[in-house]
Amino acid sequence: MASLHRYPVKSLLGEECPALALDARGVVGDRAWAVRTADGGIGSGKATRRFRAVPGLLDLRAHGTGAVRVALPDGRELAVDDPALAAAVSAHVGQPVVLAPEDDVSLFDDGPVSLLGLASVRAVEAELGGPVDPARFRANVLLDLPAAYAEDAWVGRRVQVGTAVLHVTMTSARCRMVDAATADAPAQPGVLLATGRAHRAELGVIAEVVVPGRAAPGDAVRVVG
Repeated sequence: MASLHRYPVKSLLGEECPALALDARGVVGDRAWAVRTADGGIGSGKATRRFRAVPGLLDLRAHGTGAVRVALPDGRELAVDDPALAAAVSAHVGQPVVLAPEDDVSLFDDGPVSLLGLASVRAVEAELGGPVDPARFRANVLLDLPAAYAEDAWVGRRVQVGTAVLHVTMTSARCRMVDAATADAPAQPGVLLATGRAHRAELGVIAEVVVPGRAAPGDAVRVVG
């Protein structure tokens, strides 16, 4: 494994982690909170039945598990359950929102754990004709694999990641969020189109946790069934 990442609040920037715990839900602390709009929708970069497009969320960064904190563009950092944070985020995105923990509606797009080979990102770079930050794809687990799209072969199989075992369920469909500006980088139009030309706008895979465990960079990743 090259690196590990957690996103405590859905659709905000997250954090690189020295290790991840995985339980039956997924990465512990990942997408545990969400920005909720006035109609109860889940703030996102796209609009669907569950999600509401809320521009500006990628200007914010969340970190921690349990006592999650959110960093604002003005330099303030507030607890996720602080009413002052909801007021500040509302002002930033231009509409009333609150921050709420996950309820009976999942905050994951397609599944709980996302894995992505860096060779797959390099293939998109070749199609685009320029560098692409892997962080644009918001994967939990970035992998050094020998070939682009090698992770696709894991769909339907079990993969051991550190001491955890995952069942890979599907490839990961990408949306316009991969083009968006963030607190770390300007907008990069064309990344989604390049991903579409290179690989059907799919990059990386989605998995469920079969055996809970712990993963750290450098741990082995191997197919076990």
